[in-house]
Amino acid sequence: MMKKVVLVTGASSGIGLSIANCLHYQKKYIVYGTSRKTNNRSDFSFNLIDLDVTNKSSIQRCISEILKKESKIDILINNAGVGITGPLEEIPTSEIDKHFQTNVIGPILLVKEVLPSMRSSKNGVIINITSVAGQIATPFRSIYSGGKAALEIISETLAMEVRSFGIDVISIAPGDFKTNISKRRFHSPVKNKSAYKSYAKSLKKMNLGVHKGSDPEKIAKLVRSILLKRKPRLRYKVGSFIEKNGIILKRILPQRIYEKLILRLFS
Repeated sequence: MMKKVVLVTGASSGIGLSIANCLHYQKKYIVYGTSRKTNNRSDFSFNLIDLDVTNKSSIQRCISEILKKESKIDILINNAGVGITGPLEEIPTSEIDKHFQTNVIGPILLVKEVLPSMRSSKNGVIINITSVAGQIATPFRSIYSGGKAALEIISETLAMEVRSFGIDVISIAPGDFKTNISKRRFHSPVKNKSAYKSYAKSLKKMNLGVHKGSDPEKIAKLVRSILLKRKPRLRYKVGSFIEKNGIILKRILPQRIYEKLILRLFS
């Protein structure tokens, strides 16, 4: 049986590393992971290559390198991303631009680069790692939630566009998981004279949520099971009860009651 070629972006740590390792040890996949810095390639069991998802030339070189070696990419897992928090009014516009370039434009460009090969082989799987935050609005995550919501709806649209080519598109929306995202994300500085007095408390809750989050291995096992399905669903959510079912509560509760619940939990 011919092994399938998998590309996992942002695979040097956290969720991406768990996914890449899980698939590598299945022995039925040839796994390529990416990182902006690949100084310690020998530390990884899978192939690690350079990729800056904010740079179109870097994306093209990455895809070209894999296609030259393997002649195909069967599975793309768009995992690379960054976090951002803060009152919308206080987030620098430059950071907003940078965030959308990484979390939305980057995945789009990667999809555009792999689609010709997938269409040619009439086979492929694209998995976009989004977030529960893209479906449930919480205070001080406007930009992060906006980017993940955009990737959600892009996934849904793309799924309809490429289904006739034998390509499946799936989005996985994780809740809080133990990763280093809180150390790497941009957060607006907490200002003593800020009008948004609850931001400092909310930021601590967000960081604590990541610290107490689930093991990323849970997402890796979900990805493994999805790849074994003949007809996978479009959307999967992974997280706590409130994270997975918050969207249902949003639909059935009166808006003001729902907002009070969210504010109590997240601010």
